[in-house]
Amino acid sequence: MTTLFRPVGLTELSLIWDSGMREFPPRLPHQPIFYPVTNVEYATQIARDWNTKDGSLAGYVTEFEVDDSYIAAFEPHIVGSSLHREYWIPAEQLTDFNTALQGRIRVHSAYFGSGFQGFVPDQGVLKGKTAVAQFTTMTELLRLNREAFSEEVILNQKAIYLNFSFWAHFDCAVLNADQEQRLQMLEGVREAWETNHNAIGLPE
Repeated sequence: MTTLFRPVGLTELSLIWDSGMREFPPRLPHQPIFYPVTNVEYATQIARDWNTKDGSLAGYVTEFEVDDSYIAAFEPHIVGSSLHREYWIPAEQLTDFNTALQGRIRVHSAYFGSGFQGFVPDQGVLKGKTAVAQFTTMTELLRLNREAFSEEVILNQKAIYLNFSFWAHFDCAVLNADQEQRLQMLEGVREAWETNHNAIGLPE
């Protein structure tokens, strides 16, 4: 198996989640090529330096394995320094690429720009709330009713997954919380997630 990486924004990661973390979404009409890259450093540059300044203001580095016999049919391209190695997969062949994936796509790391709103769900007590407001709500819910907290984690798994890295790594002051509150909330999420036996692991 060959390990590859791809920097994505919040919208693309949301669609990957919808596939069970097993497929990259179809390319848009103006995107004729799909670009997985060969090393985490290159993917990090794009996610951190480009994606955090545009769109959702978030950049996620995804990591995944591809069948060796499939990827061997493509030549890697260098687009800059030797660090910038990537494969060019025609958009019409993305279905075949997804079929060649081995296991699930994982979030390796994540980066956020100022003003990140996060994934906003349309149900539960988190309905209509930004990532910061969700953190505040979940922290208070954990303090008042752990059972209701766990139920909300299960109900809004997608929002929890997509915003978890932000809660785990962003400035506590922005979240209106101290480090102890952050750690308690994150640990509560992990416990509820594991109790639900979710096949998709939370990002680190």
